[in-house]
Amino acid sequence: MDSIVTLTMNPALDITVAAPEVRPTSKIRCSRARYDAGGGGINVAKIAHVLGAPVAAVFPAGGASGDLLTQLIAEAGVPFRRIDIAEPTRESFTIDEEATGLQYRFLLPGPRLTPSEQAECVDQLRRQAMSTQFVVASGSLPPGVPADFYQRIADMCGATGARFVLDTSGAGLQHIKGGVAVLKASARELRECVGRELATESEQLDAAHELIDSGRAEAVVVSLGSEGAVLATATESYRFAAIPMRAVSGVGAGDAMVAGITVGLTRGWPLSTSVRFGIAAGTAMLMTPGTAPCTRADTERLFEIAEEPVELAVVPA
Repeated sequence: MDSIVTLTMNPALDITVAAPEVRPTSKIRCSRARYDAGGGGINVAKIAHVLGAPVAAVFPAGGASGDLLTQLIAEAGVPFRRIDIAEPTRESFTIDEEATGLQYRFLLPGPRLTPSEQAECVDQLRRQAMSTQFVVASGSLPPGVPADFYQRIADMCGATGARFVLDTSGAGLQHIKGGVAVLKASARELRECVGRELATESEQLDAAHELIDSGRAEAVVVSLGSEGAVLATATESYRFAAIPMRAVSGVGAGDAMVAGITVGLTRGWPLSTSVRFGIAAGTAMLMTPGTAPCTRADTERLFEIAEEPVELAVVPA
């Protein structure tokens, strides 16, 4: 039995290169490319596997890029269920500029999935969810997939008894009505979801509690980058400090955070402890190139030095 099953509806073959300088209209001489299997749920699965949790990844893939992505997942030792699709898997491209330390990321929209391909993804996930603790859906929805798709997954998890962890944005997040155990969002994603500016920690927590009070999620984790994170539940609110770290690459740090949180929950830890472990995993991810997974040793070491969260007062609605 897998403790965690991840769903990635829009996986990507991640290509990372370095260049001395990025200039418009110039030929940019790049280093040898690094290829990684990417996309939110795939990143979560890779990191959960590194952290020692039994995990399987479910994803659609097609074309030569999909074949290479599948090969890379297999080489990482992550069990998976691939759904074959007609159109090729998208690629994403990252350039690390050596002169400035800046990182440029170019993301393609992804293949258009047919209704039958979407249905096969749901069927494969349902089979896995029948015997798992947590289903994690992470990442964007590709063209052709309806905005309420993740709500269908939430309903399916409710029927199978699996706990649903969601990390998405845009319409996929806005169409969630309920059934999410843990919702992870960046400050920008939360702002877009509630449709207003969230300039302060208090406003961010108020927005998170709105989602909880409306029944859309049981708990909301808001990642704040270098400012740490906040956690809201129906009865508690916490502030978490970031762990200082110079980043090699920021790609996949949010996915690592989700992986760490979910792995912590599979260990039976309280949610606040699991979020602290997620912050450690996200910080460890900053130390790796491209979307290469962080190491278990780095994550455990950073977890030991991570500050305990500060509990904040919850103002009744």
